[in-house]
This record gives sequence, C-alpha cells and structure tokens, in this order.
Amino acid sequence: MTKTISFAIMHFGVAFGVTYAITGDVLIGSAVALVEPAVNTVGYYFHEKVWERLRRTPGTPQGHIDSAATALAA
Repeated sequence: MTKTISFAIMHFGVAFGVTYAITGDVLIGSAVALVEPAVNTVGYYFHEKVWERLRRTPGTPQGHIDSAATALAA
C-alpha cells in the first residue's frame, strides 16, 4: 500500500508540475492534478478488462498476449 500511495503522490505531482509549467497557473495545475489521475484510473480499469478479455478469447495467440503483458509490466 505504501508503494501505491507514493505512486499516487508522484502522479499528482507530475500532473501539477507539467500543467503549471505549461500554463503558469496554480489553479489550473491543481485542477488537472486532481482530475487527470482520476480519469486515468478509470481508463486503466477498462484497459485491464480489454486485456483480460483478449486472454480468454479463443483463437488469440495466448503466448503473444502474455508476453506483451509481461513486457509492459516490467
């Protein structure tokens, strides 16, 4: 859980820093830092559902998908 929390803090910091660097606005940077990780989390949920469906689809080269998932997770 500590790793998850530290990643969330880093994610918020990156979102804020990039947005602030582009806009120079603390309010916009703060808004993006709150919204972007939340939207990204929802997107990740659906991304995982698609990958899980691909793993279970007949005719899909199982090894190819597992290899790609392993490479992406590394």
